[in-house]
This record gives sequence, C-alpha cells and structure tokens, in this order.
Amino acid sequence: MIDYFGRNFRVKMSSDSAVPFPKGPLIVGFGGAAVDFLAVVAGFPKPDDNIRSTNMKVQGGGNAGNALTCAARLGLKPRIISKIANDLQGRAVLEELEADGVDTSFFVVSKGGCSPFTYVIIDSHTRTRTCIFTAGYPPMIPDDLSRDSLLSALDGAKLVYFDGRMHETALFIAREAFCKNISILVDAERPREGLDELLTMTDYLVCSERFPQAWTKAASIPRALISILLKLPNLKFVIATLGGNGSIMLEQCVDDGRQIEEKDVDSSLESLARQKEDGIARPTCIASSVTKFRAEGIGSVCGRLYVGTAEKIPPSKLIDTTGAGDAFVGAVMYAICNNFSPEKMLPFASCVAAAKCKALGARSGLPYRGDPCLASF
Repeated sequence: MIDYFGRNFRVKMSSDSAVPFPKGPLIVGFGGAAVDFLAVVAGFPKPDDNIRSTNMKVQGGGNAGNALTCAARLGLKPRIISKIANDLQGRAVLEELEADGVDTSFFVVSKGGCSPFTYVIIDSHTRTRTCIFTAGYPPMIPDDLSRDSLLSALDGAKLVYFDGRMHETALFIAREAFCKNISILVDAERPREGLDELLTMTDYLVCSERFPQAWTKAASIPRALISILLKLPNLKFVIATLGGNGSIMLEQCVDDGRQIEEKDVDSSLESLARQKEDGIARPTCIASSVTKFRAEGIGSVCGRLYVGTAEKIPPSKLIDTTGAGDAFVGAVMYAICNNFSPEKMLPFASCVAAAKCKALGARSGLPYRGDPCLASF
C-alpha cells in the first residue's frame, strides 16, 4: 500500500490472522465499512484540555463491516456491498475484511474522495466511549450498483442485512431482495431517512434501546414493541438491545382462533424480569407462553415475550463496548441461519457481544465458532 507521503508499505490492522473463506450459509450485508482510530484515555477531556492516550489501535469499523466480520468468524459466508475510496484507509478496510473471510467483490471503489473513518475515545474510568464519525465521499448511490451486479451479489443468499445507512441504495437492494423472497434483517440504531420504507420489507428487526420509543412515541419499550409489530405485520420478531441489561424480544405468533390469555405487556415484562436468577454470570433467557399482549391505547398482538440477560463481566475485564451491538447482530444472523430457538439465540448473542467487550476495538475480541466461550452452544 501507499501511505499519505507516497511510501510503499503493507498495512495490517487488527485481524489476528487470515482465515479460510467460510463455507456456511451465504448472507449479504449493505452498510458502513470504515477505519476506527481508537484511543484509550484516563478520563474524557474537558474543553481545551491536552491529554495523553494510554492505549491506541487502528482497526476496521462500521456497522456492516463489524457485523459481517462477526458472522464470518462464527461460520457464515458473508458478502458485503459498500463503498470506499481508493486511498490508504479504503485499502486497509478491504484487506482486513478479506483476512476474516468476508467477500468484498461487490465493494464500489471511487478513484477520488475519501473513505469513511471514526475517531473513538474510550474513557477507561467510566467504561464509556465517544465516537466522532467522518462520512466517506462521494457517498454511495443506486447508480453505483448495476442490477446485474446486484443480482449476482444476492444469488444464493439466505439473509440480507442492512444497518440503515445510505438509504437510497439500501432501498434499491432491499426491493430486489424482497422480490426474490430473501429474508431481510435490519439493525436500527435510530430513526433515519428512508428507514420507514425499508422496515416494511423487513423480517427481523434488531434495534437499540432508544429506537422503539423514538420511532413509535410509546410510553415504554414493551408498548413500543407492540406498536412496531402492529405497524410492521411482516416482522417475525423485534429485539431491543439494552447493553449491560440484556435484551427484550417480542416474537409474533399466529393467532389461530384458540382461547389465548390476554395480558398487559408491561406487567408481563415485569413478571418475566422477576424470574431472573441473581448471581448467574452466564447469559440466560426467560420466555413467556404464547399470549395476546395488550398495550392500552395501542392494540394487541399474539406472541411470545423474551427477556435475555447479559453476561456479567468483571470490571477488570471490561475493556471497550465499541461494536458490541454489531457483535450481537452478527450472532443473531448466525442464529437465524442455523435455526436457533429464541431461548438459545439471545444467550448466544449476548455471549458473543460480551467476548467483544473484553478487547479494544470492535473486532479484536470477536470470537470464532470454536472459541471456548461458545462451547455450550
């Protein structure tokens, strides 16, 4: 590679080693792939402060890049569609993804412009991180991807994943996947332009803790999940990730006319949460029976409610939460493609996300399928 000063050298970021191309089910992902510049500091700086980092790393990033790297390490066969520039950072993005077995054949590489990158500041005292993102230029548009190329990318895919970015191109890809009856999973961090239409074609939704209420204006997360399923009847399930507090999942079930008990969804969640066993370090899942869940003023849906717990990570081992949500999503994709039950999927995804949090950066700690931490799955 050539650096900013024209010198030739080979860039190696954080992938530990090249791995054989995965042989599992094919998935296709569209979204962000970037470079992360990570710096660990003793405390987040105040205005006009001059501080020093205690650790640093340059590593691949971006929601789609991270989630698909996770899926590759677990054994899926990921193919990514995204855009970079022909610069040092863009070439490094490709190199790291390829080393992890992600197919980058459908990347669009612009001759000019710049590749996306993020400054990530990790506060070692509060165990929090702050991200400063710089978007790539020029942005990806539908004309960057011919229909023939898209059809080739989707050929044989079992699942298509979107991180909600670059909405015009995302919708172009999603419409084709929808017409081909390929399942769609969306990772929703926050409401974005074009997301509403994308969600109408979605089978599986994984969202941040803030998204359900921000999107529905409901008074609680459980009520918001009811609203989401009512607005999006094609959804099979919706998961809200809660960081160190685990996750909540509402799975839609068929109402076959049998006498099904009706319950308030907020009360039902409280009842399930009380069943969690204190002191259990490993992630678990508590599930309801098939119930008609009611949200006053919103409506009701027939489904099952799940409470997933997070792994209890000792403070000494909690290094960095950057990309934990992407790791969770990558594990959910693996679980879907391998027909895991929700009771198995949520603890599995939590274990994968916890492993990531024990290393600096979004990818260093991502486990491989044979990792001892996943042996019970």
